[in-house]
Amino acid sequence: MSDAPHLLIPLAASPSAGCQQALRDLSLPHLDRLLSRMTPAGMDSGEETDFSPPHERALARALGLACSAQGITPWAAWRLVEVGAKGSESTAWAYITPCQWHVSADHVTMLDPAALRLTPDSSHELLTILAPWFAEDGIDLYMDENDPARWIARGDVFEGVATASLDRVIQRDVRAWMPLAENAEHTRRIHRLQTEMQMLLYTHPINDARAQANLPPVNTFWLHGAGRLTAPPPLPQVPPRMPLTLRDPALREDWRGWAEAWRALDAGPVAELEKHVASGGRALLTLCGENNAQQWQSVEPGWGRRIKRLFTKAPRLQALQKQL
Repeated sequence: MSDAPHLLIPLAASPSAGCQQALRDLSLPHLDRLLSRMTPAGMDSGEETDFSPPHERALARALGLACSAQGITPWAAWRLVEVGAKGSESTAWAYITPCQWHVSADHVTMLDPAALRLTPDSSHELLTILAPWFAEDGIDLYMDENDPARWIARGDVFEGVATASLDRVIQRDVRAWMPLAENAEHTRRIHRLQTEMQMLLYTHPINDARAQANLPPVNTFWLHGAGRLTAPPPLPQVPPRMPLTLRDPALREDWRGWAEAWRALDAGPVAELEKHVASGGRALLTLCGENNAQQWQSVEPGWGRRIKRLFTKAPRLQALQKQL
């Protein structure tokens, strides 16, 4: 069904007690009707400790990329394929996201990089400061013109590195999620570089200027989406649609905001897909949680299954959340 619309919803549910409470009063009529017109098409089971969350694994499969629960999906290299960059297959690439770690007696917590409010100019200024240090380890840094909050890096050190998604690390202790490379020397180089950036930025004037502007300091970086993409798959005819409106409230554990975002999602993209399926169109729906992802597809069943569905109640999100 590569030409069928595919709606992929990250963080559709959570085992959090706050999420379960929010689900009790959450009405999603379009989702309920959509699920009644679809049949299960597979489950991806994982663990909350996987470096790659279910929505990233589902997206990778939909794009034809190699995916791993342990964080070896070359997202940065794929980004270069999307924009038509030439020669990206010759080496390994990674995303570098400037961030702030809050260090306490027993935790090293990553705060949401969005709170840094980096602009294209401030991001470029920071990159210019840090680039020479990265270059000493054979790493070239480039701006991502569509996202000032992250950079794209090139270097052999990113070959075979397992990296945790930002969605796994934000508001959590980073020590359980540090990058791991097949080559132990590469692991040491990456960890050393992160430490060096903390020392460099701790007293750097750029953070003095940020403090005067009432902006939080940048004190290190996060590495993610690393790897080499030697044989890029063709761009999909219909790219998966992955709205991120549930992401921020879920990561903040703002379950009231998450429920409001779900209602808006139900009235928007979900309602559009429901209308498409009701008119006989083919489609895929993937709901992702912290651990697992469940996919449904619209298929034309035989008469026996069609009659059975008339008497079978479609699952609601409240029932599905334990599976996600």
